[in-house]
Amino acid sequence: MLRASGLVAGYERGKRVLDGVNVDLPRGGVRGLAGPSGCGKSTLARVLALLQRPWAGTVELDGSPIRGFRHAASRRQRTAVGVVFQQPRPAVDPRMPLRRVLEEPLRASGERGVPERVAELTELTGLDGELLGRFPHEVSDGQLQRACLARAIALRPRYLICDEMTGMLDASTTAALVRVVDEQVRVEGTGVLAISHDESLLHAWAGDDVIRL
Repeated sequence: MLRASGLVAGYERGKRVLDGVNVDLPRGGVRGLAGPSGCGKSTLARVLALLQRPWAGTVELDGSPIRGFRHAASRRQRTAVGVVFQQPRPAVDPRMPLRRVLEEPLRASGERGVPERVAELTELTGLDGELLGRFPHEVSDGQLQRACLARAIALRPRYLICDEMTGMLDASTTAALVRVVDEQVRVEGTGVLAISHDESLLHAWAGDDVIRL
């Protein structure tokens, strides 16, 4: 289980974005997190993905407390949690073609069979292989978000944080990416936190397992 207890976090001293937040994310299912814009959903996503150190509170990964965040976290902990943000363009290096976006986490972790895994990820996410040589500005938001999802699941993380993942996408692309995530839950036993202000989408995706921030 990925567990956060008593989280306090923010960006400016004295201005709390999260204040005493508790969240449990078990493996093998989808849990929805709803809340209006500005309530701290994205800050919570960053803390759970080990990208931001909270001011107070604890994060535990499968029973082990997280001591370091960002590069101070161990490789095993960093690769256990994947994240997909709402806006794909700020999430990628514009100088990298899509193939390198997908390869980056695999090579950084010393994985073998990188070309084969990239081919598997493109098929899984419905990303046209012909687009792998293109740069982010040369593809649509939907195509780039497919690449971001492929990158997030490249190392088969135990947990996946989807922070408004489909907020900028059309209905057909939304449905396609939700199916990909659901397949990760079924095949890999991934625990998914689906974050959105759209409660109807969350209930369609997570059923009654929706909490509010």
